[in-house]
Amino acid sequence: MFSITLKLMKKSAKMLIPAGIAILIGTAFIASTFLFSNTMNDSLVRQQTAMYGDANYIVSIDADALKHASTKEEQDAYNTKVSDFHLDRIRATEGVNDARADVTVSGLTVSKDDKHVTGIAVGTARDTKLLPVSIAKGNQPIDNNEIAVPQSMAKQLGITIGDKVTVNSAAAQATSESGQDGGLSVHVVGLTDDPNKAYPYYGGASVLSDNIAAAMNGVEDFNDVPAYGLYLDLDDAGSNTQTTVKQINALMPKYHTVMDRATANQKSLNALTTDSGTSITTIFLLSFGVLAMLVAALVIANTFQVLVAQRRRTLALLRTIGAMKQQLYASVIIEAAVLGLFASALGVVLGIGLMAALCASGIMASTGMDARLVLSWQVFVVPMAFGVIMTALASLGSARSATAVTPLEALRPIELADTRRAGVMRGIVAAILCFGGAALAGFSVWQMHASITGHASLVKDRYSMVLLMSIGSCAMVFLGLVLSATFWLPLLMRGVGSLVALAGPSATVANANIQKNPRRVAATGAALLIGVTLVATIATGAASAKQTMGEALAARYSVDMIATGADMTDEQATKAAEIKGIAASAYMPTTVMTTTTDGGKGLTVLVAGVDDAADLRKVMKANIDGVSMDNSHVLLPQHDATSGKTLHFNSSGITLKPAENGTANDGTANTTGRSLTLIPEQADYRRVSADYDAVVFVNSRYFADGDLASTGHMLLMRVDTGAAGVTLNDVLTNVQQVFSASTGVMVSGPIAERSMWETMINGMMALLVGLIAVAVLIALVGVANTLSLSVIERTRESATLRAIGMTRGQLRRSLAVEALLLSLVSGVVGVLLGTVFGWLGSYMVFSLYGNVAFPFDWAGNGLMLGVAALAALIASIAPARRAVSVPPVVALAEA
Repeated sequence: MFSITLKLMKKSAKMLIPAGIAILIGTAFIASTFLFSNTMNDSLVRQQTAMYGDANYIVSIDADALKHASTKEEQDAYNTKVSDFHLDRIRATEGVNDARADVTVSGLTVSKDDKHVTGIAVGTARDTKLLPVSIAKGNQPIDNNEIAVPQSMAKQLGITIGDKVTVNSAAAQATSESGQDGGLSVHVVGLTDDPNKAYPYYGGASVLSDNIAAAMNGVEDFNDVPAYGLYLDLDDAGSNTQTTVKQINALMPKYHTVMDRATANQKSLNALTTDSGTSITTIFLLSFGVLAMLVAALVIANTFQVLVAQRRRTLALLRTIGAMKQQLYASVIIEAAVLGLFASALGVVLGIGLMAALCASGIMASTGMDARLVLSWQVFVVPMAFGVIMTALASLGSARSATAVTPLEALRPIELADTRRAGVMRGIVAAILCFGGAALAGFSVWQMHASITGHASLVKDRYSMVLLMSIGSCAMVFLGLVLSATFWLPLLMRGVGSLVALAGPSATVANANIQKNPRRVAATGAALLIGVTLVATIATGAASAKQTMGEALAARYSVDMIATGADMTDEQATKAAEIKGIAASAYMPTTVMTTTTDGGKGLTVLVAGVDDAADLRKVMKANIDGVSMDNSHVLLPQHDATSGKTLHFNSSGITLKPAENGTANDGTANTTGRSLTLIPEQADYRRVSADYDAVVFVNSRYFADGDLASTGHMLLMRVDTGAAGVTLNDVLTNVQQVFSASTGVMVSGPIAERSMWETMINGMMALLVGLIAVAVLIALVGVANTLSLSVIERTRESATLRAIGMTRGQLRRSLAVEALLLSLVSGVVGVLLGTVFGWLGSYMVFSLYGNVAFPFDWAGNGLMLGVAALAALIASIAPARRAVSVPPVVALAEA
């Protein structure tokens, strides 16, 4: 029977090709997922272990032993210093060539003249092989007051070997007596490179001499610098290595141990993956691979339904000569398994090829990932096993149909159209899922609405449960609609087709043909419905998120964009005000002070000096008419910027006191000055800066006369991108570029936060839509498959139409219309369903932040339907060519 099965496959090879393509695409996606995960894990591990340099042994915390430690012991294990590792004694141990303490300085600022660059630095070693970066030029720091900087930093600052630069850090500033220490002058002795991408986001790392590493960590002695372990170069050529390791272990702090590099690499890999050894990224991507294979299963099921129907006479003849039902059943399953195995193998090869091309292209390198192709057994076994199993499962229904063929059917005329009615049980289950899902969705919306309006609701204490209910409701409705597609989708296409049939003979023939096999039409439409619905859901959710968050942020701020900082210059403020898209600006001196409310609550406020209220009106989105900015008043908001609670002040006067010396939230330094007692005047302007409880305004005379000492400046900006013809992101980027030379200046406000949100949402949307596009592609292959099978089924019918006068062009157009009906009807339903799901998800998530927007993404949905229509037309080309290529007489003879 196996040889007969192979002969049947060979005869039906052209019909099997579309199903094979669907399997190939799905398995290629799964194989690529494992390859991408392997590449990402390999890159991350190599980046993480690149900080080891060429160390062959590592000293780090033994995580397994630490599980049994007390809370204090765990804190002590993570709060070690250089002195705890006895660095000098380790270096003097026999068999130790060198040792380097794991010392890091984050946020190291290197300055030359008026230029500043912030990066990361590590401590030096005696031998450069233990450094995580290489010394590209010059030497490594050895003596005091020396530094080797990354080549990219040297280029930015315009420095060379031999120059002097100033280094500073937050820890160094915090421990200086003035709080505004100017940093330390150091000598540049070398330039570093980062070939192993140990610090890709900083362009490499600087290397500091011990005394500078200590100062930048806020301590006087290098032995007091925080250290997290050691990197060792041991002489492992001899037989005494284990003795050396034991001697080192005896000197280590509790819960720290020596391990060889291979062990350290494996622990790093384990830390990046789940307990099962499969990364979270792999699981996430595999879910879309499974989705693609489920859609492919619908295509495969269609193919084998027609194959069995077309071979009914052959199967009946086999029954006549003695074939058992079980043999026919097994024959269909074997054919599916062979097809799945062959197509899956090609899919694995395609996946490997795509990933190899991606690694070679350098695209992943541009994201900071040093990519290389890494093969594993999962790349081969999982996709092929999944492809074979899914193909076999998809053929089970057709295999059952094959067993129903009787020997007498060998003498009957062949009628390939499947007229079986959908099962009653399927309809009942689908109805339960749809109505149950709708009820669950209604309950979730009701609970969220009750919470928003201040009534008792499960959202208050069990928001996650309510959110899961809404997600489950969408899944239930979606599954119910897919299961019941055999009932409603053919009816919908019949209704639309009856209207299309009015367009002419080709459309009439297409409408008639699409009604002949409702089960196959439903399966093909459902495959496309799955992909389109998911894409529409994501697109609608993304559009709602951007619009909702944009409006919420605008409602929380009274100013579009704010720049604050201690080292902001007048020249920078002028340049920022001239940027295209900045409609108005107000530049003012600031200082940090404290005050109290009428109820005694203390507030930290940023006091800004303005000449008059007109300066504020041109930049603030708030009603401040009638506000007096004379010498005796202070303008305050009506609500706390952090909590949103109403603020009440003593109407007879409030006292603004200088804040304590130190550093404010935005990095501005505070200085002492005299207190001011002024009459409060409140206006309903919203948040200006999120770093303070409130931003208050006084007459600028207090700064000009020296009553208040300016510790920084603030630039308020009103943005109008419409009139300027630029995007919000362009304005934000240009403003940030103006202040790039001043490390203490922060640009914030709703524009900045909105740009961050939109960038994140657009990135996630592009990723998800790209992944789901695989399922849509397979569904479109299913459209081509359905048309191809229809052409084969209707060989005699097409010949008859040609014989009575239908032209080749009309026959082609009929297949094109059939393809458009399949794709556009399913696509429109998917868009509408996805939009509703997207609205529900947005309401459940973004109601917590403000009034939810319910947009309909006309452009995105129109583009998606246009692509589906174009793809359907392309899919109809090959079947149409086959339909018109056979002369009518030959076709009638073959049928």
